[in-house]
Amino acid sequence: MIRQFLTAAAIVIAGLSAPAMAEPLAKDVFGRFSQPSRGPAVSIGYYSKGCAQGLTQLPETGPSWQAMRLSRNRNWGHPDLINLLIGLSQAAQKSGWKGLYIGDISQPRGGPMLSGHASHQMGLDADVWMLPPSSLNLSAAQRESLSSVSVVDKRGTGLTKYWNQGHMSIIRAAARDRRVERIFVDPVVKVAMCQMETGNRNWLRKVRPLNHHNYHFHIRMSCPKGSICQKQDAPPPGDGCAEAAEWIKNRIDPSRVKPSPPNPNYRHPRSFRLSELPQQCRTVAAAP
Repeated sequence: MIRQFLTAAAIVIAGLSAPAMAEPLAKDVFGRFSQPSRGPAVSIGYYSKGCAQGLTQLPETGPSWQAMRLSRNRNWGHPDLINLLIGLSQAAQKSGWKGLYIGDISQPRGGPMLSGHASHQMGLDADVWMLPPSSLNLSAAQRESLSSVSVVDKRGTGLTKYWNQGHMSIIRAAARDRRVERIFVDPVVKVAMCQMETGNRNWLRKVRPLNHHNYHFHIRMSCPKGSICQKQDAPPPGDGCAEAAEWIKNRIDPSRVKPSPPNPNYRHPRSFRLSELPQQCRTVAAAP
């Protein structure tokens, strides 16, 4: 039964060798779907090892947002995440921005991507650009060529001129949303927000320091009702500000850090076979 399924699923992959068709790579299967599978929205598995059924496409353009890099076809997410992003783009307008430029969310059926991300596999992760929109009428070509801006300097120890109060307001609004599990930002951004917050600091616990998040911030939504998710451990107690400050100290003086091998899976995750994903993902892959 499993062998029959794998053969059927591999048919969607043109040009693969016979061994690959017997046991296809999940990124090759899910990276080639142009449309979601039918049925109710269900996120399956884990953020870095899963898939999704019934995802919704974020419209390319709205009154307060634009989806970027349309050629990637990664503007698909669980309906709850799409609603969250649209609501956040409206909050951005109240913070003085024209709206939001929204980057990668997920592929039409989630799953591992051919390149670029280890997570974003269940339709519950989204990258939001740090660049305040100058226009919400960009052409498709402009959305391919325009780049975001880094709010962190080249040394990784301070903010650039591009950081503004709008970033603080927007990220804080996202973190205060009960549907949000985590928000990933560069540690410099985290420390800046820790210093700027003079009121209730509870939301800061959700904002986690992570390298390579200076051009965008990453929103991760909690598992929606009706989905089949592996739960992520809760963030450590406290606001996490001291931890982020340590990251910056380590950048200034790398000798403080005990040497360890780099994580090869951050940008280039291990290529799971289709059979290694949750069983329900095989059904999603085989669905019309």
